[in-house]
Amino acid sequence: MAEIDVAPADEFPPGSMKLVQGGPAGWIGVYNCGGNLYAIEDRCSHDDGPLCEGEWDPELCRVVCPRHGSAFDLATGRPLSLPAYQPVETYPVRIVDGVVRVELP
Repeated sequence: MAEIDVAPADEFPPGSMKLVQGGPAGWIGVYNCGGNLYAIEDRCSHDDGPLCEGEWDPELCRVVCPRHGSAFDLATGRPLSLPAYQPVETYPVRIVDGVVRVELP
């Protein structure tokens, strides 16, 4: 299993987001929602737009695609609004030796 280092855990507080390169989609958005860490592919399932460039809500743990406004749940990748109806990939995130890491398949 491959892993991508995101940031030192003490430099990635709640409300933070980082875009990292890696995975099948090319880019992955990593989010800290109230201390819970999530990673989601940077690709809207509606039209392959740059999902992680959209606004995100750290209280609801969702990101909104900047192209057509589909919201996605960061924990599951499930779309919460149209026009997207297919989920996007999510990846496990963990802290190892003080570093936030994304696990890739």
